[in-house]
Amino acid sequence: MNADFEAMRVSQGALPIIDVSGLRSPDRAERRAVGRALRAACADKGFFYIRNHGVDPALQARVFDASRRFFARPMEEKNRVGMAHSAANRGYDPLRGQTLEAGAPPDLKESYYMGEERGPDDPKVKAGKFNHGPNQWPEGVVDFRPAIEAYYREMTALSELIMRGLALSLDLDEHYFDDFCVEPQAIVRLLHYPPQPANPAPNEKGCGAHTDFGGITLLLQDDNPGLQVWNQTRGTWIHADPVPGTYVVNLGDMIARWTNDRYRSTLHRVVNISGQERYSIPFFYSGNPDHEVRCLPGCLAAGEQPKYPPVTVEQHIIDMYRRTYA
Repeated sequence: MNADFEAMRVSQGALPIIDVSGLRSPDRAERRAVGRALRAACADKGFFYIRNHGVDPALQARVFDASRRFFARPMEEKNRVGMAHSAANRGYDPLRGQTLEAGAPPDLKESYYMGEERGPDDPKVKAGKFNHGPNQWPEGVVDFRPAIEAYYREMTALSELIMRGLALSLDLDEHYFDDFCVEPQAIVRLLHYPPQPANPAPNEKGCGAHTDFGGITLLLQDDNPGLQVWNQTRGTWIHADPVPGTYVVNLGDMIARWTNDRYRSTLHRVVNISGQERYSIPFFYSGNPDHEVRCLPGCLAAGEQPKYPPVTVEQHIIDMYRRTYA
């Protein structure tokens, strides 16, 4: 392996595995115990695994199958549903279509974006809300739309559960983020990474080092490793290998901003050194576009000022998109 991509193997000490089933318990003490575990992980790297999340493995398999079938289609078919045809940034993004790491070559990945289905008569679409509109659905890919839409609903519910856990982690009422979760903006992104080339261009990789834009990301990985997370303390990369039955969860820039950087939004990248085709499915949960993000209670020490001015979710996401899509 190229020395530039060396990383330490993941361990529970590096990225914890948190059982989130307690967030569904009627016992407040059990819910608060999960909140404490989340607090430690969020203040450290903002990256952790969750287990006992409740998402049906059969549904996960359906989405992976739909993803593999789509990416196997001829390029001309994939381009028919390209993002260039969508005013809402939905659809297919080709190999090397995005550059997430400044100064690095374009990313060695292809992807497909889908969100809440909203037609032209939807009030938010009429109002010109960023990234609101209809999805593009490829023709001839069996079970594609039903699987994705069912998965979107499941992941939205799981994201709301995690937000309740984050509220508890910050010593807030567990329903503090309920308004943020009303009519949330979220994206299912299918990703396909070909194997890392034997002789890549300098710093060429599947996905350049970056932080995520929004609230929380819940990543479903196949069996092939590739995700690496930056360990600021040691100055090294950590392999966040697939752990059966889990999601990798990480905080985005908006949560870091909301907590005045008490919680971390951490650099991560993908280097597909498995020698296999790698597929993953991140779910990006950004919340209600109109919700105001301002420094949370309890995230300022005496005499400390917020590092960031208040901003709406929508404006924050617009600003972040401008980093990678000119």
